[in-house]
Amino acid sequence: MTIQQLKYIVALDEERHFARAAEVCMVTQPGLTIQLKNLEEEIGIKIFDRNKVPLTPTVLGVEIINKAKKILREVDEIRDFVINEKNLLEGELKLGIISTLSPYLIPLFIQAMKEAAPKVHFIIKEGYTGHLMRDLETGAIDVAIMATPTGNPNLIEHVVFKEPFVAYLNQTHPMANDEFYEMQPGDKTELLLLHHEYCYNAQLLDICGLKTSDKIKEQFTYDINSIETLKNLVRAHLGFAIIPKLSTLNESGALFKPFKEPVPVREISLVVSDSFSKKLLLEKMNEAIWNCLPESLKKDFSYKKIRWNDSPYFIKAISKL
Repeated sequence: MTIQQLKYIVALDEERHFARAAEVCMVTQPGLTIQLKNLEEEIGIKIFDRNKVPLTPTVLGVEIINKAKKILREVDEIRDFVINEKNLLEGELKLGIISTLSPYLIPLFIQAMKEAAPKVHFIIKEGYTGHLMRDLETGAIDVAIMATPTGNPNLIEHVVFKEPFVAYLNQTHPMANDEFYEMQPGDKTELLLLHHEYCYNAQLLDICGLKTSDKIKEQFTYDINSIETLKNLVRAHLGFAIIPKLSTLNESGALFKPFKEPVPVREISLVVSDSFSKKLLLEKMNEAIWNCLPESLKKDFSYKKIRWNDSPYFIKAISKL
C-alpha cells in the first residue's frame, strides 16, 4: 500500500470516473486502473463497484476511502511541518568554527546575524578541523565554519568566500619595504607556523621543533594556541609568519605583505551533515558572513587554493592554518 494508491482511490471517489480521476492524478487511465487493482488484491477487499454507473464505492470501500483521506491529511501536515521547520528562524543552533578564523569573523558575523535572525540563539565552539568534522557527524554541532574541501563524503560544504594569506614580517626582514612578499631562500628556517595540532614547528620538512639558527640560539618546542601568538613572536624578531588576511584587518603600522598573484588562499565554507534541514537559516548565515566581510575580500583576484597535498612543504604548512 502506497501514498500514491491512496491518492488514486480518493480521486476516484471524488470524480466517480476512471478517465477524469486519471487526469486529476496526471497518470494514464490504465496505470490508475492497475494501481487500484493491486491495492484491492493486497487488502483483499473491493473498494469500488465497477458495475455501477457512475462508479460507486462499496460499503467497506467507503470506510477505506475515509481513512485514506485522513492519512493524506496527516501526510500534508507532515509536509507542512517539515517546510515550516526548514524555514524556522528561531531556536538554538550549535556552531563550530576553526580557531584561526573565530576571533576575527565571529564578532562581525554575530552582529550581522542579530539583524538577520534575532530569535536564533548561537552556541559557539572553537575547534580543530578534525574535531569539528567529527562533531558534525555525531550531531554535537549543527553547522561549522571551516576551511574546505574536507574530503568527507558525509558532509555538505557551502562555499562562502576565499581568504588570502599574507606574509607577516618584522622590520628587519629583507622584504619589509617591498610591495609584495616572495619566499626567500633564507626564510624557511624563519617561518613560524601553526600545525594542525597547534604544535609550534620551525622545521619545514618533518620534525616538530625549532632548528638552531643565527637568531635563536637554542632549540625549543612551543605549543602555540593562536595566530596572535605568532604575530607577537614576529614582533619580537623571532621569525616571520604566513597568516590569513582577516587576522590583519585591525592592524595599524604592521608589516604584512600580500603575495603576488596567483595569491594563496583558503576556501571558507559553511559545512553541515547530509541530514541538516534548516536551509533558510543556512542561507541567512551565508548572506550574513558575506555582508560582514571587508570589501577587500569580496574583490576578484587570481588565486591558488591551498590543498593538503600541495607542494612544496611551505604551501602545505600554511594550509594547516
